[in-house]
Amino acid sequence: MRFLLRRDYMSNFMDLVTLCRGNRIYIQTHNFPDPDAIASAFGLQKLLESFGVASELCYDGRIDKLSASKMLDAFQIHMLPYEQMRPALQEEDYIICVDTQKHSGNVTDFVGDEVACIDHHPTFTPMEYMYQDIRITGACSTLIAEYYESMGIKPDSDVATALLYGLKMDTLQFTRGVTEPDIRMFGFLFPCCDQEKLICLERNNMEFDDLKAYGAAIESIELYDKTGFSCIPFPCPDALIAIISDFILALIEVEVAIVFSYRKDGIKLSVRSENPQIHAGNLLHSALSGIGNGGGHAAMGGGLIRKEQESLLGRYPKDYIRELFLKALEKEMV
Repeated sequence: MRFLLRRDYMSNFMDLVTLCRGNRIYIQTHNFPDPDAIASAFGLQKLLESFGVASELCYDGRIDKLSASKMLDAFQIHMLPYEQMRPALQEEDYIICVDTQKHSGNVTDFVGDEVACIDHHPTFTPMEYMYQDIRITGACSTLIAEYYESMGIKPDSDVATALLYGLKMDTLQFTRGVTEPDIRMFGFLFPCCDQEKLICLERNNMEFDDLKAYGAAIESIELYDKTGFSCIPFPCPDALIAIISDFILALIEVEVAIVFSYRKDGIKLSVRSENPQIHAGNLLHSALSGIGNGGGHAAMGGGLIRKEQESLLGRYPKDYIRELFLKALEKEMV
């Protein structure tokens, strides 16, 4: 029978250690992991290791953003893609979801038992875990850093630098969705980090092909009141779609940015909002109800209309998606 361990403001990390001991542990991020997901998984792996608990890091999709792949090289982080590890997975293996939640729409259901969840996103599909720490912060890296602080453990230079980088990337350099714990953990991590390595990670994070996506997004921008819509008619990584959403939101005329890209797995969407009346996660959840999955924070969110659901959009999916969001926006503004 499954039982729930204590759920304090900050869950007791030793509960997780006790739960993991004697089991095969996999730490799973959301698909197409970004720097915050990678840093959180890496930091958690190293902390569990200090208590004698071994684990493997895993993900589905690709690590196709330069900022993320640079992290793997810089800190010698070993992450296993699902296709490579699937033959070895067993139903009794324990999975810890990090920077994501089961059934969130952006995480593959791996073979194994999702016994724990550590995430900073709002919950749209409540699930029971044997251990959970789900709190709204600017980055999941903040939650992992708090474990180190609460245990009185000084993170090594690589862990501190990775967590700080994840924190800075997910909060857009502390300009988006920042909470008091994020600021406090910046102060905790900064003295321990390698500043030269951090600067190196933050430099040259755009590839030439990214410019094509920017060009397509700019070419297709449509403005409805203060909402900007943009369509990228070719596959684009999650992280780049999110960055382009931030780019469009920077326009004076835009308070809500909605960007989507056509991909093999379906239509990937990213929403940004600086209108206090428009909650980006709720907007996605409402607009995609019945045809896809979506959610997120007040200022940012993501969603996916899977390939098998695209037929519901009719002959003109771009127009259909726009109308769905315009109707959802009307409801949000009431």
